[in-house]
Amino acid sequence: MVEEYANPIKLFGKWTYDGVTVDDIALQDYIAVKAKDAAYLPHTGGRYQVKRFRKATCPIVERLVNSLMFHGRNNGKKLMAVRIVKSCFEIIHLMTDENPVKVFVEAIEKTGPREDSTRIGAAGIVRRQAVDVAPFRRVNQAIYLMSIGARDAAFRTIKTIAECLADEIMNAAKGSSNSYAIKKKDEIERVAKANR
Repeated sequence: MVEEYANPIKLFGKWTYDGVTVDDIALQDYIAVKAKDAAYLPHTGGRYQVKRFRKATCPIVERLVNSLMFHGRNNGKKLMAVRIVKSCFEIIHLMTDENPVKVFVEAIEKTGPREDSTRIGAAGIVRRQAVDVAPFRRVNQAIYLMSIGARDAAFRTIKTIAECLADEIMNAAKGSSNSYAIKKKDEIERVAKANR
C-alpha cells in the first residue's frame, strides 16, 4: 500500500514523479521512479550496497548523483553532486519544457547497450563472444556513460558540469549521436555484432 501525502512528493520541491513511466518492459524493475521511490532530495542515505540488486531500489536520480562523485577529488561530496543535478534539471526544464525526471528516464532507456562482447579464453587463445546484456547492467551502464560524458565535456572548459550533464541527458533522450553515451553504446553494440 502506497501512503498518500497531503502534498505530492516533488523532487527538489518542483518536479513531480507523476506521469513518469518506464516504457521499456525489461527496465521497469530497475528504474526506481514509482510513487514509493519518490523523494524530495536525491540523498536518502540508504544502505544500498548491503546486498546484490539492493541498489535497484535506490531512487534513480540518487543513482545519478552518486555516479557524479568520482575522480578522487570529488569522492564523497554528495551535497555538491546534488547541487549539480538540481541545476542540471533546471536547465533541462528550460530547454525542453518537460519534466526533467521524465527526460532522464528516457535517456537511460536509450543509452544502455543491449549487446556487448565478453572475453572467452581457451588454452591461451582469447576471443570475444557477443552476449546479451542484463537489464540491470543496461541501467548501470547508461548512468555511468552519461556521467562520464558530462565529466569529460566539462573538464578544462568554461561550461559548468551542470550544463554538460544537461546537454548529455537531453541529447541521449533524443537519441542524438552528439551524446557521448549514445556514441559509446553504438560502438559497444557494433563491436558485439562483429563478434557474434
